[in-house]
Amino acid sequence: MPDSQPRPPDDRPAGTAGGPEQAALTLCGARLTDGRLVDVRLGAGRIEAVGTAGSLVAPGSRVDLRGHLLLPAPAEPHAHGDTALTADGAGPASQRPEDIRRRATEAALLQLGHGATALRSHIRIGDIQGLTALEAVLQARRSLRGLADLTAVAVPRLLTGVAGAENLAMLRDALKMGADAVGGRPDLDPDPTGYTEAVLEVAAEHGCPVDLHTDGDDPGRLARFAAMAGGLRQEVAMGPCAGLSRLPEDVVARTADRLAEAGVTVVCLPQGGCCGSGLRGTAPVRLLRASGVRVAAGSGALRDPGNPVGRGDPLEAAYLLASQVGLSPGQAYEAVAAEARRAMGLPEVRVEAGFPAELLAVRGETLAGVLSLGYSRVVVHRGRVVARTSAVREYRDHDAPGTGGPFGLPRQGRPDSPGGP
Repeated sequence: MPDSQPRPPDDRPAGTAGGPEQAALTLCGARLTDGRLVDVRLGAGRIEAVGTAGSLVAPGSRVDLRGHLLLPAPAEPHAHGDTALTADGAGPASQRPEDIRRRATEAALLQLGHGATALRSHIRIGDIQGLTALEAVLQARRSLRGLADLTAVAVPRLLTGVAGAENLAMLRDALKMGADAVGGRPDLDPDPTGYTEAVLEVAAEHGCPVDLHTDGDDPGRLARFAAMAGGLRQEVAMGPCAGLSRLPEDVVARTADRLAEAGVTVVCLPQGGCCGSGLRGTAPVRLLRASGVRVAAGSGALRDPGNPVGRGDPLEAAYLLASQVGLSPGQAYEAVAAEARRAMGLPEVRVEAGFPAELLAVRGETLAGVLSLGYSRVVVHRGRVVARTSAVREYRDHDAPGTGGPFGLPRQGRPDSPGGP
């Protein structure tokens, strides 16, 4: 179970008087990626000022971030809250609303602890289950208010023919209920093109984003999708597209050009696939980026049958993009932060005055270092510290073996304070 339970929902709009994000907070002595040591003052859910360390003196709480690298908080563009944390069960996962709500809440808190202050969860609708899972996840969203922003993508299985007619009506009902985007897996429908057309039509009707699952191993299908999506004003994303990596390079390049022209974002899953995806691996990120395609990175399955060891950690996703795909640490982190936020339609975050106070502080001095060993973290959402993870590393004192007395056990602390917390 998570270390902390969600607080009762606060239904006041963000930024209103008395809201939780009103309290002033100063982050002290943090390091930025350019090497500067700064103080950062937060208020009303935004960054009010950034100054040289020790220069900002203001009333309110202060958090000592010496020894931490301060970054824009990552976001999670591809989660599955309704199926998360089900890998260890002896049989099929419970579909009772209270169990789905508990799983979705716990999964969101785990990912929040890693640093993701905004999450997009793909939720299955239709068939026997109807809208039960969606309703449960929307309840989880309300309980998480003030801790993290959770959005839901309605995912029907079929949308064409007689079998899909009821699901199509239910997709519209899901949006009226509170789903934020429409998605699904056109690859599983007998008419993938018809499925995609139906999703885009519903999105245009309701003015909501589109986020589709596809293995991406059919370049003709992707080209048709890009042609249809190009005329849509809303944000359009697709992933994980691992099948693209198995196609000839020239085919991938032509397909990537079409996706770039249509403004489609590809959401890859470096940590593994998600339930129902038949292919493993990662999309050809470097080829896609070279063609101008925006590439974000998500987590996919979080300890469900699709990936029983999924961690849901954006820093691990960035680490894999750097170590396995060959992106620079900056490019890799951009995929889980700036590009992930853009794919979700969220405002840009920079550690500069005027930007949203969505921040992640990780113990370390460089971006490469925190992607390698970023265990201790402080998470800020809407200008408030909402999660902390503290890791302590200890070793046996090899200079005094067998003494029978207490060992001298060094702690992982600040560079300027070896005995620090």
